[in-house]
Amino acid sequence: MIRTIIPYAIALAVAALALTWAKHHYVAQSFSTELYIGLLAIGFVALGIWAGVKLTPRIAPAGPFARNEAAIRSLGLSPREVEMLEALASGESNKEIARRFGISPNTVKTHLARVYEKLEVQRRVQAIEKARFLALIP
Repeated sequence: MIRTIIPYAIALAVAALALTWAKHHYVAQSFSTELYIGLLAIGFVALGIWAGVKLTPRIAPAGPFARNEAAIRSLGLSPREVEMLEALASGESNKEIARRFGISPNTVKTHLARVYEKLEVQRRVQAIEKARFLALIP
């Protein structure tokens, strides 16, 4: 972290020195104050972005998705119910899921009701969140 903070401090000191130098020269009297304020703001924005990039931790890219088969077995989810969860996560409506699997919308509701019961949730979003937390779906 010191290697990031020291260059940032040096850059701020150089900017302050440049502004002080400009104040005592003719250039400082030739241009309006708004220009210097704008240049200072641009400098601070650039330094802030640079510091943010340097200080923000990098998230390692995740490897390929590995389904938690043990959780699926312990919850008693059938392969069709796991497919329903995947369809829910992709944002499909009940009618779209029914068309996709060639079943009636009422059958979809029945499958989803069993999924909600097994996951101990009441809504679609809760089911998706819990399924992702348990690594049942990507």
